Amino acid sequence: MLPHSPAEVTVTHAMATSAEAAIELHAALSGIGVRLPSLGVDLASCSEHPGSRPLVELGGCDADTARTLAAALRRAVNR
Repeated sequence: MLPHSPAEVTVTHAMATSAEAAIELHAALSGIGVRLPSLGVDLASCSEHPGSRPLVELGGCDADTARTLAAALRRAVNR
């Protein structure tokens, strides 16, 4: 097996960083009762190009979830 190229290592690290961010966001949202079912790394944004920054996909949610999230953000701003 050939060693990984620097670009592959960089992309793998970027994907791991995005996955960690998604997990952190999931935990924070769970703490306020918000669940985004499609939360995760957007695989379409991953590439083998240096400097690639995979996106965290937030996905969709229903109106009640959006309102719960909006209320939590307003409370955070007003602190």
